[in-house]
Amino acid sequence: MAEIKADQVKKLREKSGVGMMECKKALTEACGDMDKAELILRERGLAAASKKSNRIANQGLIESYIHPGSKIGVLLEVNSETDFVARNEQFKELVHNIALHIAAAAPSYISSEDVPAQIIETEKDIYKKQALNEGRPEAVLEKIAEGRLKKFYEENCLLEQLYVKDNDMTINDLVKQSIAKIGENIVIRRFCRFVLGEEIK
Repeated sequence: MAEIKADQVKKLREKSGVGMMECKKALTEACGDMDKAELILRERGLAAASKKSNRIANQGLIESYIHPGSKIGVLLEVNSETDFVARNEQFKELVHNIALHIAAAAPSYISSEDVPAQIIETEKDIYKKQALNEGRPEAVLEKIAEGRLKKFYEENCLLEQLYVKDNDMTINDLVKQSIAKIGENIVIRRFCRFVLGEEIK
């Protein structure tokens, strides 16, 4: 089996707009053949899903999820293009599963674009100081900080997190798959996660 390189995955992602993990799966299935991998993504409807991402989604659902024991709760809004899709069982299941994931994984933001610039700069400064303390040369501090910042996004941003029910995909991949199946743009608009007694001093 041909080894799939990161630059191949990146190139397919740029061409198709599909998530990294789905691109890697398609390339593995296609034994590294870029055209065949793109065809696999199109057959699965994932490439088409990325093209729907610019369409306006102002219908949808607000889901509430209370974790057993009533110590953690989530309120979540996910938008679709039409009310018809919002009533679809597949869409409802998606929204419920995302709410359940939020309860379990405790993201702070929806995407990396939502992280305030000040927090990004603070994190990068910390990572650079950590790298210096580890004896790394100054010339590579920026690169190290960028790598650790990516990990920060994967831990704190909902769309970048590995899905708790399937660690082979991110929440972004899950949403893209649902867009491909349902045929409409789907957008996670906002969420709020409550933990009993949180912030009580």
